[in-house]
Amino acid sequence: MQPFKPDLPAGWTALHLPETDSTMSALRRQPASDAPFELLTADFQTAGHGQRGTVWEAERGQNLLFSFRFHPHFLPAARQFALSEALSLAIVRALRPLGVEATVKWPNDIYVGQRKLCGMLLEHTLAGNAIATTLTGVGVNVNQTDFQGDAPNPVSLRQLLGRSTDRAALLGEILRHFEALYRDLSLGCADQVHADYLHHLFRREGLHPYRDAQGPFMASIADITPQGLLVLQRPDGSRRAYAFKEVCFQLGVRN
Repeated sequence: MQPFKPDLPAGWTALHLPETDSTMSALRRQPASDAPFELLTADFQTAGHGQRGTVWEAERGQNLLFSFRFHPHFLPAARQFALSEALSLAIVRALRPLGVEATVKWPNDIYVGQRKLCGMLLEHTLAGNAIATTLTGVGVNVNQTDFQGDAPNPVSLRQLLGRSTDRAALLGEILRHFEALYRDLSLGCADQVHADYLHHLFRREGLHPYRDAQGPFMASIADITPQGLLVLQRPDGSRRAYAFKEVCFQLGVRN
């Protein structure tokens, strides 16, 4: 296996581990430095996890597994979802030169068609009304071709493109795009980032099936609030805002 050496933007520190429990846990254990961005990558995770407590399946050395820590003091706590939007868009933009047109399944899964290519988690530590520290964890299916777990709809770049992809090069592109979007947020352009996020949403147009505590229903996406709530509109025109885990997408995947 070739050494993992991504081309990082200026000011980033990096630590690469052949194996760890999860990149988020490993970075959380590292003492904070003065660097604006601290990156940790791994070839393999023994306890990688996704949203809703799910396990993130990844073969050794085949996928992109990384976390980074940074300090967006400029961003009010009420607008923390903008960071999720920026990271989602960074991955979408990094994939486009590869010929992969991806969408963002709310809140921040990266999809190609109806299959999941990437998942992420973001954790925030607050200081009053501002964000003190953000810790991310990202997994991108890159060169894996066989998925044995119980995830219903995984897909990798290798399956989509029919060729291998350089993991380190892809990571460098993701971080470059994230830094640009992060700069936009710091300059007060959160509304512009939000508009681009809406444009790239999975199921952005038309009626689609969802399910909440009352059962299945059809709806269209009306908006995402600044706090990250999904606003769905039913055929009768009624609207409801959902927090994460209050509603789920009903997916029909053809193998």
